[in-house]
Parts: sequence; C-alpha cells; structure tokens
Amino acid sequence: MLWSLLKILVFVVMVALLAFGAGMLLETAGGVQITVAGTEYTLGALQSVLALLALMAVTWLFFKLLSLLVATLRFLNGDETALSRYFDKGRERRGYKALADSLMALAVGEGRTALAKAARAERYLQDPALTDLIVAQAAEMAGDTHKAAEAYKRLLSDQSTRFVGVRGIMKQKLSEGDTETARQLAEKALALRPKHEDVQDTLLKLQAQAEDWAGARKTLATKLKTGTLPREVFKRRDAVLALSSSKALLAENATPEQQEQAIEANRLSPDLVPAAALAARSYIARGKPRNAVRILKKAWEAQPHPDLAHAFAEIAPEETAQQRVKRFEQLLRLHPNHDETRLVKAELLIVAEDFPEARRALGDLVDRAPDARALTLMAAIEKGEGGPDVMVQGWLTKALTAPRGPQWVCENCNHIHASWAPTCENCASFDTLTWKRPETPDYSSATGMAMLALTTNQKTAGTGALTIIDPEPITEASEDDAADESNAAEAPDQDSKEGTA
Repeated sequence: MLWSLLKILVFVVMVALLAFGAGMLLETAGGVQITVAGTEYTLGALQSVLALLALMAVTWLFFKLLSLLVATLRFLNGDETALSRYFDKGRERRGYKALADSLMALAVGEGRTALAKAARAERYLQDPALTDLIVAQAAEMAGDTHKAAEAYKRLLSDQSTRFVGVRGIMKQKLSEGDTETARQLAEKALALRPKHEDVQDTLLKLQAQAEDWAGARKTLATKLKTGTLPREVFKRRDAVLALSSSKALLAENATPEQQEQAIEANRLSPDLVPAAALAARSYIARGKPRNAVRILKKAWEAQPHPDLAHAFAEIAPEETAQQRVKRFEQLLRLHPNHDETRLVKAELLIVAEDFPEARRALGDLVDRAPDARALTLMAAIEKGEGGPDVMVQGWLTKALTAPRGPQWVCENCNHIHASWAPTCENCASFDTLTWKRPETPDYSSATGMAMLALTTNQKTAGTGALTIIDPEPITEASEDDAADESNAAEAPDQDSKEGTA
C-alpha cells in the first residue's frame, strides 16, 4: 500500500514538473529559424524541444529498421537464425543482466537472491548449459539440495557439461556421507577429465578409505602421468599403497604375492619404516636373514625407529641376551648418538644384566629428553643395581606424567596414532603420518611405558633385573599402571622375561 502511494506521488510530481517546464518554454521569447528549400520556418522554444524529441525518435526508428533490413538480407542469404537473433536481442540482454546479477549474489553469499536471478536468466536465455550450473550453485547456497540435484542431473544430458554434473553430484554425495557412491562418481569424473587435480585427490582419498589399494595405485599413476604429482612424492606414496596392500603379511596364511608387495614397497621407498620392517619380516619368513639385515640397516641409517629394532630382533629369536647385544652392534653403530640407539642399547644391556653399561648407554637422556620410556628404563637400572625401592618408585612415578616420546602424528590435524596407518583415522588424510614428538600433551603411545620388546622367547636368570613384559599400546596413564610397575620393581628374585616384538 505504501509503495503504491509512493509511485502515485512520484507520477504526480513528474507531471507537475513537465507542465511547469512547458509553461516556462511558452513564456520564453525567441526561437529557432530553419530554412528549407527557400522557405523559412520559425519555431518557438516549446516547438523546438518537441521537434528535437521527434527527431530523436525518428533517428532511433531509422536504425531499428536498418537493423531489421540487414537481418532480413542475411536470412535471405542462408542465415536461418538471423531474424530470430534480431528479435531476441532484448531478451538476451535482460537474460545476461540477470545472469550477471546472479553471479554477483553468489559472490557475496546471497543464496536466495542468486537463485531468483538465476531462474530469471534461465527463463530469458533458455540455455541450460549456461544457466544450470549457476542454478545448482545458487540452490546449494540457499540450502535447496533437491533443486541443486535436479540442475546437476540436467547437466548430465549434454556431453560438454557432463563432467560438471557428475562432479556436482559427487560433492553432494560426499556431504551426505555416501562415500561409496561418491567414489563411483569420482571414477566417472576422472574418466571424463583425467587431468583434473581436485577429482584425482578426491578419488585417491576415497579409495584409500575404502582400502581399494589397487585402484588407488592406478589413480596415483594417473597423477604422475598428468604432471600433478612430483616423481619423488609418487614413489613414496606408491610405496605406502603397496605396503597397505600387503598388511596381511604377518598373518599365518600370508600369500607369496603379499610378501612380494611388502618387498616392493621397501624397494620403492627404502626409508619408509613400516615398509622396511614388513619387507624384513618377509625375508625372514623365506629364510633369507641376510636380506632382512641389509634392509633394516639401510632403513635404520635413514631413521632409527623401534619397529626396525623389533624386526631386527626377530631375525634370531633363539639367541641369548649376550649374543643379541653383540649382534645389534652392527645396527647401533650406524647412529651411535641417536636417542633411539641409546634406548635400544640400554634395554639390551638391562636384559643382559649389565646395568652399569646400560646407565652409560642412556647418558644424559633422562635429563635432556626425559620421556616415559627412558624413565622406565632408568627405573630398571636402579633396581638392577640394587638401589632403594623409593628411588625405583620415584623414576616410575615420573614416567607416568612424562611425555611418551616420538609417535606417529598426523601432519594435517596433529592426531596421535598408536601405530602407523596409510590414512589418518581422524581427518582421513592420506600419507600424512610422521614419526615425531607431538607438539601437544599426549596420552597414546606406540611404544607405551614398557621397554622395547627385543628379547623374544628367552629367559635370563638374575637377582636384580626388573621383569620385562610384553607391552600393549597404552592409551592413558592411571594409578593402576604405577601400582603394577611398583609391584614389578619389588620382585628382584623373579626371572626377567623377554616380551615379543
């Protein structure tokens, strides 16, 4: 109602202004003299203005008729759409104006406005290949997923827009949590546009989540072929995928193909710790310990890691503690001052009941980088040397609240994993786990508070050794843990047992 009154008021004001202007022109003296073919015409001020307006109208009409004449001549010369284009110019102009307004609304986040403008552009232009994508995006922004899905489905009917439709529906399925359908759509989208990097990454991530390692390796090869992935990164990630497909190697019914995949993963990326450990176990199962030693030494030289020490211990499971200390020298001398080397050597010496040497092996580690593992080893050394129980319990108490040391941490979300995996269990990122000390307080540990299990299936008699148990990954420290460790420390007459790797 108010808007109608405002429009009436504006109309009345405009009529009044025109009447006032006409009156002023009538009262104005003088005019315009025009001579045509010897005849002189004198026009007053108002007549001059009217004559000018009439001339402008005639000029506009002349050019319109001229454009129609040109379109007619083109039509007669074989251009079948010349006349239709002439009459559709106004419609196209309004359609493109609405399309531009829709894009501007999308840019500023006005979903409803963008949808209305896109619908208007669709009505004027009648070109689905041009407007359906804008309609779909505007509908998604406005929360109308049904209308967006309809627009994407219309895009599937045209070969030139089929990729856009498939990718749009794929994203909708991802937002709905239907990863299986999204993976199938991603495969179709990649077949249509093999060089599209976003689709490549999406498909690779979905295949890794579904443990489709063979398909993931094909997608990775496509990324290398299209130049969206450097060759060095490709080699590592291909090794990760090969390693993931051979994870059943530790099972009793592991096939030769799985063993070959583990060896191939190590060949592709020798410094990948899980691949080296799995390949070494594959060679051990085949009765080739020298090959296992060679792989583990090469990986240890790149990065000392407890998993490598575990695998190295499995090469000779029946050896004595003293024999194991001697055999490990070839591995430990590669990085004699590394923290992991110190920890492994200290544990080996504890099992061999050489407690003074174990203390020298730890050195200043408990002061420089005290973590739960180093402090637990120190408790074992104190007990082995006959130290007072209060001293042993003091080290164990410190171990409960100390950092857990290096762990598998996702570089994308900083989530801590108890063991290596190809994808992060928190953010589902592929190949983002790195062995390092967490930047935040942690409660999950790959090594736990127990010492490395390097003394598989053997016992050593002694009177001062702390009992070594087979550890499970510890997720949270508690008072019960402290009580268990203290009870173990108070049993000096028990045989020290070796855990399994």
